Amino acid sequence: MPNHVKPLLLVGAGPMARDYAKVLAALEVPFAVVGRGAASAASFEEATGVPVVLGGLDRYLASGTTPPDLAIVAVDVAQLAATTRRLLEHGVRRILVEKPAGLDAAEILAVAEAAAERDAEVFVAYNRRFYASTIAARELIAADGGVTSFQFEFTEWAHTIEPLPTASAIKAQWFLANSSHVADLAYHLGGLPVEWSAYVAGALPWHPAGAVFAGAGVADGGALFSYHANWASPGRWGVEILTRAHRLIFRPMEQLHVQVIGSVALTKLEIDDQADLAFKPGLYREVEAFLGRAPADHLLSISEQRRIVDGVYARMAPPRATPA
Repeated sequence: MPNHVKPLLLVGAGPMARDYAKVLAALEVPFAVVGRGAASAASFEEATGVPVVLGGLDRYLASGTTPPDLAIVAVDVAQLAATTRRLLEHGVRRILVEKPAGLDAAEILAVAEAAAERDAEVFVAYNRRFYASTIAARELIAADGGVTSFQFEFTEWAHTIEPLPTASAIKAQWFLANSSHVADLAYHLGGLPVEWSAYVAGALPWHPAGAVFAGAGVADGGALFSYHANWASPGRWGVEILTRAHRLIFRPMEQLHVQVIGSVALTKLEIDDQADLAFKPGLYREVEAFLGRAPADHLLSISEQRRIVDGVYARMAPPRATPA
């Protein structure tokens, strides 16, 4: 089947693209794949059995191939925004782009504006919104009458990040590129800040925007919240959501531990996580929602991501000069 008649284009051939390919195959969605590097393409083809069109997206588009209406963008963080905009320029109407959809606020703004100009739908793939643990938590929160308070930690392991061969420009945006996974889940469940204070201290050689982060305030649903992270000290990711009847603990994020009011015992909640065990957690349900096979209520639109990046993330980790 020629590439241009397949209903979906997967851009990228790295590890994340392989995860998407596994889900698409399970959902029986025919798709074409475009990649740049021969090595990653060979690994992709060996793992999935799906051929990769080499040469990158620009070469693919220059060949005269008409892209489909649907696309998933799973390229390097530094190329997310440019790739998404190129697809929009060539008429792709619905795109799922890997988080955070751009290297910085300016790139995300450009994607949001391009999507609005073309009346296209672009969604940012924060897959933790689709974890089985998150689904179970949303059900408990609804049954309990909402969130009363929440807290989260997004400490990163600096000693493992600094030696990575990742480009310095990406490392300098590590809060947006990586820690926003945690913040997005916390705000998704608890509400976005409306009255709050944010504090940043220190810096790391590769992350001038700060090393220690703290903040607190009131979310739009009325819940009080706080957050903390110290990248120069031990720690781990975690989110805690409190209702009138339960404390819901995501630590690790794929699991949900529950504390019932009147008890100090923590119980691991039994959840239907078969899809999270068979595929990269959250990805199967996220792709289902993107394809319209499940409700899309919890997908994050690019316009909303732009608002969060500008109004929330820019205060949590204010941009500073990128190291040389």
